[in-house]
Amino acid sequence: MEKRDYYEVLEVTKTSTVEEIKKAYRKKAIQYHPDKNPGDKTAEDKFKEAAEAYGVLSDPDKRARYDQFGHAGVGGAAGNGGPFGGFSGGMSMDDIFSMFGDVFGGHGGGFGGFGGFGGGGQQQQRRFRGSDLRVKVKLTLKEISTGVEKKFKLKKYVACNSCHGSGAEGTSGSETCSTCKGSGSVIRNQQTILGTMQTRATCPTCNGEGKIIKNKCKACSGDGIVYGEEVVTVNIPAGVAEGMQLSMSGKGNAGKHNGVPGDLLIMIEEEPHPELIRDDNDLIYNLLLGFHSAALGDSVEIPTIDGKAKVKIEPGTQPGKVLRLRGKGLPSVNGYGTGDLLVNVSVYIPEALSKEEKAMVETLAESDNFKPNTSVKEKIFRKFRSMFD
Repeated sequence: MEKRDYYEVLEVTKTSTVEEIKKAYRKKAIQYHPDKNPGDKTAEDKFKEAAEAYGVLSDPDKRARYDQFGHAGVGGAAGNGGPFGGFSGGMSMDDIFSMFGDVFGGHGGGFGGFGGFGGGGQQQQRRFRGSDLRVKVKLTLKEISTGVEKKFKLKKYVACNSCHGSGAEGTSGSETCSTCKGSGSVIRNQQTILGTMQTRATCPTCNGEGKIIKNKCKACSGDGIVYGEEVVTVNIPAGVAEGMQLSMSGKGNAGKHNGVPGDLLIMIEEEPHPELIRDDNDLIYNLLLGFHSAALGDSVEIPTIDGKAKVKIEPGTQPGKVLRLRGKGLPSVNGYGTGDLLVNVSVYIPEALSKEEKAMVETLAESDNFKPNTSVKEKIFRKFRSMFD
């Protein structure tokens, strides 16, 4: 299913401030929160959709890319369910609460985390989220035209082999936190002019995890993660462009205590082509013809992404004429068609002539056929004016 516009999801505009976006997200999250809509799959999907929209629009860099490229700029081209898709289909409710719990005044998923909204629901235990990693990849036009597989050896935090990410030594495991009784949060009562207000806060003893490690793993000092490396294979879709950022879920740094891993963000850079210029999905080639080829006609070879292509030059071809080779450009990153190769014709005029050559040109110049007539002038003027319409 096609993703909805993020601004439409949160019912905000492109001029809305971060605070306005945060307020709109909080309103949507309360409306569709799973504690308020138990068993309602539609409400759950809308809750995730709002979280996805907020995750992009609350981040200045992601928001700028989204405004410029749409969903492709922040989620890649694979769409829903693909490795570069938005996180609503690939992250659990716990992940969303872990990432955006601060919007509601805590890390929990229950309504207690909304602060004063009510006591229904149970506070979710905190799960640590690993940080994201960023890599840059430079692609040729050939790689962009077909898509390409790239491998990266990443230096990153990975789960500890000794404790399998738990942070506990051997089989000692962990025990329920005595302060919060395993809920990950504590309830505080505060006297106000409206009476006693009850709020929920992260447990200071277990930092919201709901459990305490008995004996910490010596290899990772109880964190459950160590610095290591991993080889990651990334399939970059065809049609990407300079400045786009693709996201590969779960391939960033590992989260402490078997928490949620961060994402791998792939920044796209383009390697300039020696002869072709990219204009969105079209490619432009400047063809320099000799005077004789433009006047008499010719058959010339021009470069394409896949090699060479022959183009027929009609007799009397004028400088500035554009020949269009349909389908010889780049594919759209969203899969909506392929661009063209535009051949811009220029005619070479010698900068210096010999005495004999000058005499020949002067002879030609006396012919009426070599003098631009009124119809030719009008045709060139119309073409020139169209450039500014």
